Amino acid sequence: MQADLLFTGGPVLTPDGPVTTPVAVVGDRIAAVGDTAARELTGPRTEVVHLAGRLLLPGFQDAHIHPVPAGLEMAHCDLTGTKTAEETVAAVRAYAEAHPDREWITGGGWSMEAFEGGAPTRELLDAVVPDRPVYLPNRDHHGAWVNSRALERAGVTRDTPDPADGRIERDASGEPTGMLQEGAMQYVGRLTPAATAADRLAALLHAQRHLHALGITAWQDALVGDFLGMDDPSDAYLAAAREGSLTARVVGALWWDRGRGAEQIPELVERRAASSHGRFRAGSVKLMLDGVAETGTAALLDPYLDACGCATANRGTSFVAPERLPAYVTELDALGFQCHFHALGDRAVRDALDAVEAARKANGPSDTRPHLAHLQIVHPDDVPRFAQLGATANIQPLWAAHEPQMDELTIPFLGPERAARQYPFGALLRAGATLAAGSDWPVSSPDPMQGVHVAVNRVLPGGSRPVFLPEERIGLTDALTAYTAGSAYVNHLDDTGTVRPGALADLVVLDRDPYAGPPEAIGETRVALTYVGGACVYAAPDA
Repeated sequence: MQADLLFTGGPVLTPDGPVTTPVAVVGDRIAAVGDTAARELTGPRTEVVHLAGRLLLPGFQDAHIHPVPAGLEMAHCDLTGTKTAEETVAAVRAYAEAHPDREWITGGGWSMEAFEGGAPTRELLDAVVPDRPVYLPNRDHHGAWVNSRALERAGVTRDTPDPADGRIERDASGEPTGMLQEGAMQYVGRLTPAATAADRLAALLHAQRHLHALGITAWQDALVGDFLGMDDPSDAYLAAAREGSLTARVVGALWWDRGRGAEQIPELVERRAASSHGRFRAGSVKLMLDGVAETGTAALLDPYLDACGCATANRGTSFVAPERLPAYVTELDALGFQCHFHALGDRAVRDALDAVEAARKANGPSDTRPHLAHLQIVHPDDVPRFAQLGATANIQPLWAAHEPQMDELTIPFLGPERAARQYPFGALLRAGATLAAGSDWPVSSPDPMQGVHVAVNRVLPGGSRPVFLPEERIGLTDALTAYTAGSAYVNHLDDTGTVRPGALADLVVLDRDPYAGPPEAIGETRVALTYVGGACVYAAPDA
């Protein structure tokens, strides 16, 4: 037996930190780790990768991401790079002028902090696109900005009621302002032109190339289904898996229709069987329990504050009835489904943990590996329950930093006590929780090293603001482990996530060793080489 690949001359990330040792790959698996064993496999046909001091580590895995919507968004009016209201409006104007044949202007990704109060108005869009409907979800995709023509197409007026799971923002006279929150997005979103199957496949493959360039070899798609006008990506995954163009390993989280109950579970069982092929399998169910703090829809145990610091009557929104959730989760768990919870507020987190606890009591121990994503606010009483219940904390580290959306649209409405409980990565780790990590792309950058930077520093790369809750910082090995072994665990990809003999050769070579530099420089790290099953799927020009 002769090695196909030999990595040598640099550090290798192990569960205990980096060690300098050669790694040999035969076929799609790691065959040896260690000087003697690896070199015994080296032969004339072995490709030698000289690390030259660069770090070799397991492939990154994103535990909560939306690649197909991200790819579609990038192909339309992509506002993710805009910083101010003026830049955002100018980008919409430029896109509309460049695409005069488009019946609708769609895309999205604008930042709430670019607009006063986080809520732009229809008049801003009317000024640059008066003749066609416009529908632009914001960066977190829990709200959409529309123009007057879109509201007219949808028949949304001052007399249109708010849906049970959303809100139409209105001015002082009761007229719609052009912002639709949560379920109200569907009033307009359902009218937008549907992407074709070819569009979705192209978006997936475009996104996959981007993710491989960031060292991502596997992910969990956090929304496989129809939701608020978003396209179901399952046909794209199945097409790519069948034709062999899906080079990543992907778990699909089937969407739980929050307007229905247990009657949908047999359909999920059918979809799981029909939506799994090759490197794509749909073994998870996504339950969105609440919204987001910036719009007052994250579910809280105690009320939000108003701009004056006084308690309001608003405790956020529970999209799935808390009294019914334990029965749903218990049945899903008994059928072997993993439950993937969207839980931002402390009440949503508690509801999810209560449901997992009910399933454990009813079904006994299982290997379904439930995980809770986002975890913006976790009550201290619930921190130890993650380890006790075997529920993984699925963190999105880029959000755990001071920036305008946090400082202007979140902290003032939470108050100092709750604001100090945000994104408790350190507390969860100290309590024994398993951490997985993801990006929620296109909500935020999918670059794992950017997320690692924030997890370690609690400051955005290149940022100058104060450290955000410094006691919640975690170590570099802990952060890298969350993006590798932790996410591999929730993805049930047990033969990935660590560099060890017998594991799949899903590997990444960074352009440096981040352990060798200061923590403040972690975010400057880039990916040089990405391998999936021993095959190189990305090489930087200077690799």
